[in-house]
Amino acid sequence: MNLKNVVAGAVLAVTGLVGATVLTVASPPAASAASLTQVTNFGTNPTNLQMHLYVPDRVAAKPAILLAIHYCGGSGPGFHSQTQYASLADRHGFIVIYPTVTRSSKCWDVSSPAALRRGGGSDPVGLMSMVDYVKQRHNGDADRVFATGTSSGAMMTNVLLGVYPDVIKAGASFAGVPFACFATTNGSEWNSQCSGGQSIKTPQQWGDLVRAAYPGYTGPRPRMQIWHGTNDDTLRYPNFGEQIKQWTNVHGLSQTPTSTDTPQSGYTRTRYGSTGGTAPVEAISMQGVGHNIPVDAAQVIRFFGLDATTPTTSTTTTTTTTTTTTTPGLTGCRVTYTVNAWNTGLTSSISITNTGSTPINGWSLAFTLPGGQTITSGWSATYTPASGAVTARNVSYNAALAPNASVGIGFQANHTGNTGEPTAFTLNGSTCTVA
Repeated sequence: MNLKNVVAGAVLAVTGLVGATVLTVASPPAASAASLTQVTNFGTNPTNLQMHLYVPDRVAAKPAILLAIHYCGGSGPGFHSQTQYASLADRHGFIVIYPTVTRSSKCWDVSSPAALRRGGGSDPVGLMSMVDYVKQRHNGDADRVFATGTSSGAMMTNVLLGVYPDVIKAGASFAGVPFACFATTNGSEWNSQCSGGQSIKTPQQWGDLVRAAYPGYTGPRPRMQIWHGTNDDTLRYPNFGEQIKQWTNVHGLSQTPTSTDTPQSGYTRTRYGSTGGTAPVEAISMQGVGHNIPVDAAQVIRFFGLDATTPTTSTTTTTTTTTTTTTPGLTGCRVTYTVNAWNTGLTSSISITNTGSTPINGWSLAFTLPGGQTITSGWSATYTPASGAVTARNVSYNAALAPNASVGIGFQANHTGNTGEPTAFTLNGSTCTVA
């Protein structure tokens, strides 16, 4: 059973990341000249992952490295737009890697035997290649490599901490599950017992699963920050407690918190092994919050110890201005438009394909939203206006569209009951076919 199909509405709903800073409609460009850049040929990459990199204009002398891992159905550029990690990198001088899954489900492999052992293959190997690339090309600090993610990305965060404890120094998991909880042997990406909160083990059993991922490893273990909503109906709330069991056991800690406090209304924070802000394990239970979990990037950076870092050096950055114009000779385009709706909200995923023979450098896609739909946030494009006749324009990293190439964009919107799709699309003034 495919993770994307099973939880399409709930997992894709996390696109909004309620409470996080998201890409606002038609937001003005940031003052910084730094931009998201795609990196190819970054090393061993058995599952054809994509890598986007954000290097601030000014970085620390030996910058920390953060892997920011998207949810199921998302993308690296989308996660960049929807979270505050890049702006925090500008402030504190670390580098952010935004990886993207390319398999059809757009979900991370957190279930196969290959993914759950060190050097076994699959997604973790490609992610480590990205980290190695930043270490080599940008003087990245091998002692300050961190991982964070939401939903499927949170599961991968748990996987990376288990498989590469000598590389990842700390992680932050938003609405995830324990390491190896999603394990399957039949090729399926989905584990209903785990997602339903029915995989209950002792702390020792959970800890043994982590230790078995890298037999013989005796070095220090990564610290872990765990976030979960009590009303999560996709990856049920018991997974919160099971993660606490696992990572306290890995650290040899008691299940009894060292401290408990309420950082904000409805949030209960427990720390294990220390009362300080960089405890070995920190867990935040969010009362009444569902799977569409807010991402508090500042608290993640605080837990990783990156908030005290000050940029000291400048990077050499070449900037270009992309102008969206009608491309002469555009002979064809195709649009695939997918809606996932819930209650009064929806997400729309759009794939644009240049079916012509002429490369496009700068594009705009025009369409009319059905009545009652209003865009609240978007990714991989700017959208103006928020309702009615909308134009989506490229951002800096996806302006070029070669013949037969595609680009994926999308947005979240409110609706008043009409969850229909636009009936027509034009790309740079040319009518597109609708797949």
